[in-house]
Amino acid sequence: MKNSDLRISEIFYSLQGESRTVGLPTVFIRLTGCPLRCQYCDTSYAFSGGVMQSIASIIEQVAQYKTRYITVTGGEPLAQPGCMELLGQLADKGYQVSLETSGAIDVSTVDARIVKVMDLKTPASDEEHRNLYTNLQYLNTQDQIKFVLCDADDYAWSKAKMAEYQLAQKCEVLFSPSMGQQDPTELAEWILADQLPVRFQVQLHKFLWGDVAGK
Repeated sequence: MKNSDLRISEIFYSLQGESRTVGLPTVFIRLTGCPLRCQYCDTSYAFSGGVMQSIASIIEQVAQYKTRYITVTGGEPLAQPGCMELLGQLADKGYQVSLETSGAIDVSTVDARIVKVMDLKTPASDEEHRNLYTNLQYLNTQDQIKFVLCDADDYAWSKAKMAEYQLAQKCEVLFSPSMGQQDPTELAEWILADQLPVRFQVQLHKFLWGDVAGK
């Protein structure tokens, strides 16, 4: 096994369900493994298993699809050292690449061409203590920071963090209701009432396909 080989849970083609490119046909590369255990996690099947693949093999599979959008996700993709090389090689091929990361692992060396979509874990996620706040200094205007909100306390906490770190001035801020926990309409009304400079988002893929894996 080469150091650049990666353990892959799945590679699939679907519509982007979240973030700034929502609705665009995208190839998803889901890496296996995650050091976090968020209580709302919908990809726990990616905690283990998977198949070892070379970066060349991954790129060959991606090339089968006629899209310029690639999302590297997990699990927590940065938990695998070879992820950085994968990101760089995908960018070299001219793809528009986004990285979905928990924010618990250092992002300072992520290739500047990659769009970072980074979570800030709320109290109700049960993983707030894993937030690596030094990561916030490495976000720029092309990046996005995401809050998954489970209740009113999460909303208040997220507003406070936005103000404390001036997040809306650093990058785009996403507020997403945890499905089955936070009513989306209620969250939308809170955002409007407080005139927050955030993008409200729901998980489009779940409305289209439910919790079916690989969609």
